[in-house]
Amino acid sequence: MAGASGGDNLRRVAIASQAAGFILIITLETVLGDDARPWQGATLAAMLATAAFLALMRRYRRNKKRRQREAHDDV
Repeated sequence: MAGASGGDNLRRVAIASQAAGFILIITLETVLGDDARPWQGATLAAMLATAAFLALMRRYRRNKKRRQREAHDDV
C-alpha cells in the first residue's frame, strides 16, 4: 500500500501545481493586463517543466517497483 500512496502523492502535487499555475496566470492578467504576457509565459514554462518532472518521477517509481517485483519473482 505504501507504493500506491507515493503515486497518489505525486498526482496530488501535479494537480496542485497546475491549479496554482492557472490561478497565477489569471491573477497576472488581472493585475498587469498586457504587461503580464512574459510572466504568463514563464509560469506556463514552469508548469510544463513541473509536469514533465513529475511524469518522470512516476515512471521511475513504477519501473523501480517492477524491477523489485521481477527480482523477487526470480528468487
